[in-house]
Amino acid sequence: MESLRVVLGPTEGERAYPIHIGSGIVGSSELYRPYLTGGGAAVVTNDVVGKHYLEAVERALGGAHATTIRIEDGEGAKSWQSVDRVCDALLEARIGRDGLVVALGGGVVGDLAGFAAAVYQRGVDFVQVPTTLLAQVDSSVGGKTAINHARGKNMIGAFHQPRAVIADVATLDTLPDRELRAGLAEVIKHGAALDAELFAWLESNVEKILRRDRAALTHAVRRSCELKAAIVAADEREAGARALLNFGHTFGHAIEAATGYGAWLHGEAVAAGMVMAAQLSHLQGLVSREDVQRVKNLVARAGLPVKGPAIAPDELMALMSVDKKAAAGKVRFVVLKALGAAELRGGMAEPNVRAAIVAAAQ
Repeated sequence: MESLRVVLGPTEGERAYPIHIGSGIVGSSELYRPYLTGGGAAVVTNDVVGKHYLEAVERALGGAHATTIRIEDGEGAKSWQSVDRVCDALLEARIGRDGLVVALGGGVVGDLAGFAAAVYQRGVDFVQVPTTLLAQVDSSVGGKTAINHARGKNMIGAFHQPRAVIADVATLDTLPDRELRAGLAEVIKHGAALDAELFAWLESNVEKILRRDRAALTHAVRRSCELKAAIVAADEREAGARALLNFGHTFGHAIEAATGYGAWLHGEAVAAGMVMAAQLSHLQGLVSREDVQRVKNLVARAGLPVKGPAIAPDELMALMSVDKKAAAGKVRFVVLKALGAAELRGGMAEPNVRAAIVAAAQ
């Protein structure tokens, strides 16, 4: 097992937390024990994940006598109705303010459970136990929790940092191929936006990840967590640099909203969104056609869509107008200055945004 630390604030203190990365660690009681303080524990999961790993986590929680809260599988679970159901179950189980919520599952479970933990009794501790590649490399780290609104993805949420992240790469053995590819989109994002060396490593190793090579998966998770931990430490609440982690997401979130949450997996929408964002970067004179092609080729080799859905550009542009990175009513985009070097820019020429959408649909 390897461990990293997310350090929040100018010096390491009580708000720092560990990210544990390893194989076969999901049921390691010593990783949960520091956060069991007598107020009870609850595991939020779904039946798909629960049948594989719930028993091991319950054993690890030991004397906490954890209650289990099952939610539906899929993006549709990120709703007010699900938050109410989780909070009702926490109240019924008499989980106190010194209790613990364990999010066992992918990004949907982590986002929902984290948001419920943020608002329940004004905030209780939670631990992320991500079981998908997407959650292990991205959504479980950094404290962004949310549910969806009909007008936009993740529009209702809170910053609520976990006490720990337990990323067991062995859980990826039971992950469907489509979900594995969707998670790989976020690894590609980290390389394209933040780390040219990681991007080049992916170009040489993407097939190993798709074959679930344990060493390749561990490297991808570890490097992604290192990159995200550094960004979160510098910009916890997305006032600046953290927005760079949204490369491809402005387009991607609009795709998800336009198609109905769940028709396209988040990583699939981000993949197509990255191609659009790379194309926009080129049209703005920032990167070469060759760089755009490298992004497109890697996305394709990962088995992810390089084209957006058959949706009118005007519709996508309207949906992007409510993006959380907007400032003064204007949409801002994360674009590439070079592979491995992204920046947040406003003032994108509307014809270029439209052309980037059209080009990615051809």
